Amino acid sequence: MRQLRFATIGSVDDGKSTLIGRLLYDSKSIFEDQLEHVEAVSKRRGDEYVDLSLLTDGLRAEREQGITIDVAHRYFATPARSFVIMDCPGHVQYTRNMVTGASTADLAIILIDARHGVVEQTRRHSILTSLLGVPHLVVCVNKMDLVDYSEERFKEIREDFENFAARLNLHDVTFLPISALKGDNVVDRSADLGWFEGPTLLHHLENVYTASDDNRIDVRFPVQYVIRPRTTEHHDYRGYAGTVAGGVLRVGDEIVVLPSGLSSTITGIDSADGPVTEAVPGAAITILLADDLSVTRGDMICRPHNRPRVVQDHEAMLCWLDSNAQLQTNKLYTLKHTTRSTRAKVSEVRYVLDISELHRKEPTGPLAMNDIARVVIHTAEPLLRDDYEHNRVTGSFILVDESTGATAAAGMLLPPRE
Repeated sequence: MRQLRFATIGSVDDGKSTLIGRLLYDSKSIFEDQLEHVEAVSKRRGDEYVDLSLLTDGLRAEREQGITIDVAHRYFATPARSFVIMDCPGHVQYTRNMVTGASTADLAIILIDARHGVVEQTRRHSILTSLLGVPHLVVCVNKMDLVDYSEERFKEIREDFENFAARLNLHDVTFLPISALKGDNVVDRSADLGWFEGPTLLHHLENVYTASDDNRIDVRFPVQYVIRPRTTEHHDYRGYAGTVAGGVLRVGDEIVVLPSGLSSTITGIDSADGPVTEAVPGAAITILLADDLSVTRGDMICRPHNRPRVVQDHEAMLCWLDSNAQLQTNKLYTLKHTTRSTRAKVSEVRYVLDISELHRKEPTGPLAMNDIARVVIHTAEPLLRDDYEHNRVTGSFILVDESTGATAAAGMLLPPRE
C-alpha cells in the first residue's frame, strides 16, 4: 500500500498538534529522548499533563505562544502503511501556509472542537480543501471528553457540517468522534465512545483507498533533465529524467514530445532500483527512446492522441503568498509550471473569493497576502497544461517576483471561461 500524505487543519486550539502527537505517541513512533524532552518542557510550563503538541510545534515562537505558525512535517509508519503528516496552522493570517501544506495532500483531517461546533475557520478550511482538490476528508470532532462523549452533540455537528458542505466539491467525507488529549478513538477504541461503530482514526488512515486518486489515463511526463554520461561504457546512453505526472508509461509505448511534436517509442525505463517495464504517477524514472530526438528540460512526453492543451492565456485561481508585496497587474513575473519556466503577467482580476462565506467580491485593490482570486494570466510561451481538477501537477503553478526572488503566488489552472 502506497504512502499516505495527510494534512491536519482546524481552528486555533482545536487540537491539531495534540492529535499528531497522540498518533506518534500511541503508535510508538517517537524516541525516548523526544518524549523526555516534551515531558520536561511540559513540567517547566506548569502543565498537569504531557503536552504532546510539542512533538510537532518545533519553532521556538510556536512553543512560546502555544500556536502553530509554519507547516510542520512529520513521518511515521505502521506495519500497514507509511505516512507523511503536514500540521497546518489554524490562524487566518497563515492561510497561505495552509494552502501550501494541503496542496500535495492525499487526505485532509479537519478538526472541530466539540464545544464550539462548526465555526468560521471550519468553513474557511473546508472551502480551501475543496478548492485544492484534496481527494479524501476526515472530519474529526475533537474534545469529546469535554461534552461527556455525547452522541447527540456529535450528530448535531455532523449535520451542521453536511448542510454547509453540500455547496462544496467534497467527495469522500468521513466523520469521527475523538479526544486527542485522552487518546479516545485515535489509535485505540474507547469505552466512552461505545455508541460509535466506525473505525479509529489510525485504522481509517491505514485503509483509505488512494490508488484511484491518480490520473492514470492521461500520460504526462515533464522532462526535468537530459542524461548524457561522458563515459566510455555509456557513450551511447541518452535518457530523459523526471517524475511521472500522470498516466502509466510502458516499454513499447508510442509517445510524442511537446512542443516539438516529434514522435518515438519507449525502448526502456530506468529507475533507482534498475530497469522496469512500466512507471506510474509519482515514479522518478529515466525514459529511453528509440529515436535520437531533440528533447530538453521543460518538454512534455505524452501520448500521440492524448495531449495537454498548449495555450498562452489561462483562467486560474490564485492564492497570493508574498507578505512584502502586492499583486501588480501587467507586471512581469516568472511563472514556473512543472519543469518549465516562462515570463507571465496577470492581465485581469475577475473577482476575489470570500473564503469565509464562499462569496465572490469585486476587487477593491491589489491582491495582498492570503487573498484568493480568479484571474487571467498571459504567458510569454505556451504552457503544456491540464485543468487542475484533472491533474494537480500539470494544473498548478507558482509566480516568482523577479526583483526579489520571492514566491509571490500559487495558482490552479481552470477550464476556459464559457
